[in-house]
Amino acid sequence: MERKPKEPRTPLTGFASINEDLVQNILKRTPATSFAAAACVCKSWNQTCNQILSKPKLASAFSLNPDQKVASQEVVNKVLSEPIRPQFAIANVIGSGVDLSETLNFLAAKLGSKTPIIVSCANGIIGRDAVTDEHQEVMLEDFWADAASKNSGFGVLLTVGFFPGLQVEAIPLLRPRKAASGMAMVDKFVMDIRNYSANVSGSTSPALLIMFGGEKAEQKPVMEKLDHATSRETFIAGDQRAQFLYKSGIESRNVHGSGNEYISDAVVLVFARDRHRASDVGEIQFHSALSSGVSTVGPRYKVVSVKEIQPETDLTTCLKARREGEQEILGGQRIIDEINNELVNKTELFIGVSKQRQCDIGSENPKLLRSLAFHEVKGGDGEHLFVSGDGIGSGDYFHFYHSDPKAALCACSNVSKNFRNLKLDWRSCQLHAGGVGSKEVVGGLVFSCWGRGESFFGHSNVDSSPFLDNFPGIPMAGIFCYGEVGRGFTMLNADDHEDQEEQTSCCCLHVYSTIYVLVSYTPAPLKH
Repeated sequence: MERKPKEPRTPLTGFASINEDLVQNILKRTPATSFAAAACVCKSWNQTCNQILSKPKLASAFSLNPDQKVASQEVVNKVLSEPIRPQFAIANVIGSGVDLSETLNFLAAKLGSKTPIIVSCANGIIGRDAVTDEHQEVMLEDFWADAASKNSGFGVLLTVGFFPGLQVEAIPLLRPRKAASGMAMVDKFVMDIRNYSANVSGSTSPALLIMFGGEKAEQKPVMEKLDHATSRETFIAGDQRAQFLYKSGIESRNVHGSGNEYISDAVVLVFARDRHRASDVGEIQFHSALSSGVSTVGPRYKVVSVKEIQPETDLTTCLKARREGEQEILGGQRIIDEINNELVNKTELFIGVSKQRQCDIGSENPKLLRSLAFHEVKGGDGEHLFVSGDGIGSGDYFHFYHSDPKAALCACSNVSKNFRNLKLDWRSCQLHAGGVGSKEVVGGLVFSCWGRGESFFGHSNVDSSPFLDNFPGIPMAGIFCYGEVGRGFTMLNADDHEDQEEQTSCCCLHVYSTIYVLVSYTPAPLKH
């Protein structure tokens, strides 16, 4: 039987002739909706799309469009302009009369019902404009002044991330609405975090906590419990006091509305390492740094007596004190006058109180914790010094601290130097390893005091500079907070006035400082 001659192969044309690397380069630049359609084209493209989505990513953008709906759509369009698998989302808004529920519902519809989302009001936002791609630090006061001439003002910063090898969940701190004591369920909150982390990672300490505290909730006892309950390897960052709403991936954790029996005093995004992660998934690492913006002034004092009062506004502590090593009890106004005489310019004053307290969780054995807690100085009279908050005890020691732009600028420079050294170390390891397992910078987060910014330093983008100088191309997002949360480092800018105890005390709630969280990724070793 005579064989038919083979028909010549039709040359590949169009997309069929494109190699896999080129297809991946094209697909990873397509918007989310087009990307989803491309994943359905064929099996090989579906595999390529899954490879793209499995890579770590942090996407962020802000919009200052005065129309809330338009602004929200702009940031979503920008964040989803490239493929991403939303694992968590944080939206920070600025403006007056903002409807947080509208933003939350809009994001839930766009990002998926299982995506943990936190929406909060901020005192300013840091990031890149969704339309112009220009980096800015937008302070709320400056924004309001500019918006007043336009009769309206709104701004929103959206951050969406995917960190492979981690699982993320939003867990609230609840307080019974009708409880006589009005006490938040702090122990349950801490145990919920530990249990979630243990179920996911096998360890009760998560890798990272991003926290947002309520407007009127006191976070000092919460942070003391978290500091006690988690290992030193757990980084904590966030905003101490803000109006917020959240949506958990688990519906039973969602507590909203006046009809609910609980109120949320805080919410935290828990990042826990997945012990069941695939062997080809690399490792996410978090690197944190602190730029402190306060310096000590004057001698060390010892608290003689305290009395707490609850005025119409914030809780206040009235205390009597004397200089360390002396017996004379000094009037509060006299102490303030002596401190101000040592300062060239009158600035905002705080006391940093060194505390040693027993702390326990549930039925666990108590542990002695050493901490440094800041309290704003409100004034004084012939007998007492008045400071914000509570938790100060007789026998505690304290120093005065004042806001210091020069110290803050120096600390920013030190953070930038540390990031530069970190980058050089990574490059050195990469050269020695022949490029195998080299680290990738995923992005950065910034939590800065609302008192900083251009008016504090005299020029703009100082708080952003450690990231802009060392990692100019990475996605970064930040906010100006009313009390910045940061844990995972000791106090910087220690000077000769501070003793060893204050330098080594753990401080979780800061003043006039900026917290930096750098996210890196080390790919898994290639299989041979």
